[in-house]
Amino acid sequence: MESGSADGTNMRDTILVTGGCGFIGSNFILQRMQADATSVVNLDKLTYAGNPRNLESIANNGRYEFVHGDIGDRTAVRQLLTRHEPRAIVHFAAESHVDRSIHGPDDFIRTNVDGTFALLEEARAYWSGFPEQDRQRFRFLHVSTDEVYGSLGPNDPPFRETTQYAPNSPYAASKAASDHLVRAYHHTYGLPTLTTNCSNNYGPFQFPEKLIPLMILHARDGKPLPVYGDGKNVRDWLYVEDHCEAIAAVLRNGRASETYNIGGWNEKPNIEIVETVCDLLDEMTPSGKDSRRSLITFVKDRPGHDRRYAMDGRKIERELGWKPKETFESGIRKTVRWYLEHEEWVRDVTSGGYRQWIAMHYSS
Repeated sequence: MESGSADGTNMRDTILVTGGCGFIGSNFILQRMQADATSVVNLDKLTYAGNPRNLESIANNGRYEFVHGDIGDRTAVRQLLTRHEPRAIVHFAAESHVDRSIHGPDDFIRTNVDGTFALLEEARAYWSGFPEQDRQRFRFLHVSTDEVYGSLGPNDPPFRETTQYAPNSPYAASKAASDHLVRAYHHTYGLPTLTTNCSNNYGPFQFPEKLIPLMILHARDGKPLPVYGDGKNVRDWLYVEDHCEAIAAVLRNGRASETYNIGGWNEKPNIEIVETVCDLLDEMTPSGKDSRRSLITFVKDRPGHDRRYAMDGRKIERELGWKPKETFESGIRKTVRWYLEHEEWVRDVTSGGYRQWIAMHYSS
């Protein structure tokens, strides 16, 4: 490497983020740009849920650069690493919707497995070229999910980092495979990797195919609120800004090769989530009609629908001092209000208008 930082190392104070135009990635970038002086390079393929307009507020910031590209394009990744010399890669890029994985698993294998493999290979080659002090400082942080652990019974203890993997959907299986690849690249090659497995996220910029934004927008518009099965499937809910702070803590002080479970300590059945959204909308935008709860409609359950997820977050709290700041009650109120106050973003995403904007700006 030709250039070097002020402390005499070859790496710069730059992070390469993959999938940074998605829901969690864009929140992470916005938070990091505000919290410290780190520069961020955002590599995103801009699939259906990737929206660079999430990051319009920092588009002209000299510490931020967006690159339209695919993690599977090894030449492009190699050139980015050579040019920017990042001290870390934070890997969000993934296909992440279970329903889509059931109907079309190909993209999930291509991105989550093949893409992660390609990224790991380029990261290994890049990292191998550094002197020992830089090799020790570098980190490859892989963002994963609680779904790799399978399903819990009603009285089972929460997932721990040592829980055996038992994925039940093509999405979960593809993420489990990528987790194993990341682990293998540390144990085989010594690449300093970190893995985080998180529970269900919610908050600003979430694409409205997921439960909470879908229910907010349908309830706001008086549309039916489809709930799978009996609505008693339980998830642990994590406010996205809490998740992003946890990732930053792991990146900063996590031990190489370790896995950290990140949860919100908010286990709730889906029907309670939907009812809470209805009640908040009744409060914030009274319709003058029946409660929005009357819109709830139970529909046929999806195949392989895991009954319960729960995360044991004691390791990250014990080792890194992180725990969530938001309760579900405070986080869901912020989330409903955000969607009500960002009508243009909602309209753009739900109409597909943002896709036309992307085509115009990134057609090459």
